[in-house]
Amino acid sequence: MAEAETFLPLTGFIEYSPEEMQARASAFYEEIKRRRTVRDFSTRVIPTGVLEECIKAAGTAPNGANMQPWHFVVVRQPALKRKIREAAEEEERAFYEGRAPEEWLEALAPLGTDANKPFLEHAPALIVIFGQSYQLDEDGSKRKHYYVQESVGIATGMLITALHHAGLATLTHTPSPMGFLRDVLGRPENERPYLILVVGYPDEDAKVPDIQKKSLDKIATFL
Repeated sequence: MAEAETFLPLTGFIEYSPEEMQARASAFYEEIKRRRTVRDFSTRVIPTGVLEECIKAAGTAPNGANMQPWHFVVVRQPALKRKIREAAEEEERAFYEGRAPEEWLEALAPLGTDANKPFLEHAPALIVIFGQSYQLDEDGSKRKHYYVQESVGIATGMLITALHHAGLATLTHTPSPMGFLRDVLGRPENERPYLILVVGYPDEDAKVPDIQKKSLDKIATFL
């Protein structure tokens, strides 16, 4: 028989009045809607400790069976960032020059993207996020992880939000395929790259596409 789980009283939950709930929800929306994906980054150094705190926040994300199936690799070394850029651009050239269907290229056109990814070198940090399909226990046995994609996706969203809240800009980058990241960064076989999160300050001349988000009635149904 499996050991009984240990449960503790819930602490830390704070209940707010309806008025304060509304105010907090509105204030958060006003803050988060300022977030924009940035492709033009400054080389300014990120203050020490900021990335660590944001990754700790991401690590609180809900996940399948509390397996916490993620690993965050922070890349600051110029040589490693160059290797990642070179490998990513090789895959991107194959994508834009033949691998991508025309419909996909048409959808990307308003964003102005192409195979050149200078932000992978210019930004002060890359956070390469890996999902772990299983973990190795000390005795060498494997323990399967559950809902890996969903869990890592939730943690990634929380990380992006934490970085924005701290005052940094981000870009999600997903070269396809991404297997080279495991080789470049020396990660184990149980980890698969999920995405590259480019992090830093926006360049003074940074521009973003003139696009809009869908309205509430387009993204939600209340029954």
